[in-house]
Amino acid sequence: MSVTNWKTVLKADPTEWLLEGENPSVRYFTLTGILEKSLTDSQVIETKNAIMTKGVVPKILGKMNSGGYWETPDSFYTAKYKGTVWQLITLAELGVDPADPKVKAACEFILQNSQNIESHGFSMAHAVTAGGGRQSGVVPCLTGNMVYSLIRLGYLDDPESKQA
Repeated sequence: MSVTNWKTVLKADPTEWLLEGENPSVRYFTLTGILEKSLTDSQVIETKNAIMTKGVVPKILGKMNSGGYWETPDSFYTAKYKGTVWQLITLAELGVDPADPKVKAACEFILQNSQNIESHGFSMAHAVTAGGGRQSGVVPCLTGNMVYSLIRLGYLDDPESKQA
């Protein structure tokens, strides 16, 4: 099946539903990914801005501590689905603005506390003495998720992200 015929396998066209303003992230990805609107299109810009002010993103960012983490500093990974790692993955998937100061603070927190200073992989635990992430806690899937998230959150050219 070609990409242009994807609607033929559906019982109904979901485009209008996907464009509803209730979930700005879904609307944004529909406009850009399905309808292929330019990033400079006024609807796209308006929707991208709405991601930061409406729906789940402001709720997630509202629960972040001033130090750039969720839950506690040490539970950035182990607080499953509520800790910093999980919030960064979610924010990256929702298409947040990488320039937002809270997003940047969370990225910097995870780089400083989870990335191992020798292997550059990401760890489940902070290395208290050496700083960064503990080498024995480096996990490939965590490293992959953090590299993916950091790239989506504006850290593609960051030296630390590149080393990971």
